[in-house]
Amino acid sequence: MAISNNKREFEKKKVQKKKDKQRRKEERKKNGTSSFEDMIAYVDENGNLCDTPPETDTRQEVDADSIEVSVPKREDEPIERPEGRVDFYNDEKGFGFIRSDNAAEKYFFHISNAPADIKIGDRVSFDVEKGNKGLNAENIAYIK
Repeated sequence: MAISNNKREFEKKKVQKKKDKQRRKEERKKNGTSSFEDMIAYVDENGNLCDTPPETDTRQEVDADSIEVSVPKREDEPIERPEGRVDFYNDEKGFGFIRSDNAAEKYFFHISNAPADIKIGDRVSFDVEKGNKGLNAENIAYIK
């Protein structure tokens, strides 16, 4: 059976790799193994790696109870209700739209969330709630 030229080259490379590996292994044995202390890395108070242990006398103790892991509480801020004018109202179907004063956005409302005698052009204040098809006006009240 004939051996191809590529196969011979492959075998030569394989033997050479084994020799190189053996040579590197012997060099490591001659140089000696590194000590455990050489392999240790320390982390200083800023989170940086270093090869010397941190100084313990400069370290500050932190009381674990003083650490807060949460969102800070919001102070009670008065919530301003948006104001607007009734832009459209269908008395037969019981719904309408309010156009806000500042953003010129329209909010849908149902008669169940508005005074019974509401009509087009009335100035109102309201709360905004997210509905199925967009933002809805709820808790509608007249502005005097």
